[in-house]
Amino acid sequence: MYEFHGWFGIAESPEEADAGSLDAGIAELRARVAEIDWATGEVVLNVHNGEFFLLANGLMNRRRDEAADLEALLHHVAARFPGSWGLLYERSPDMDEPPGQGAFRVRVMARGEIHVRLDPFLSPVRPVIED
Repeated sequence: MYEFHGWFGIAESPEEADAGSLDAGIAELRARVAEIDWATGEVVLNVHNGEFFLLANGLMNRRRDEAADLEALLHHVAARFPGSWGLLYERSPDMDEPPGQGAFRVRVMARGEIHVRLDPFLSPVRPVIED
């Protein structure tokens, strides 16, 4: 099983104002998101109060192309929009990086970088959320 849930605020810069090419970048991001077609997951770009947010959710029987697609999308966002921030929670028994089976890992995006962290809230899934 591969499960993921995430949200990312999209910003060209950590400054309050955009750097001048936000509209072009959003158009490019919309095109990338439109190419994603997962049977049991989704990625959407929403606007709330004039701010853009990328949401990603899914539950697959196993890690397949969706994991690679999601990884590529997050790296694109971090590179193209270095002011973006957000979290992606994911779990799978066959993840190459920690924590492995029975726990979530969290990808934290801030200032154009993505760092992997261990989840302190829902892990280990047994007994925290499952019996």
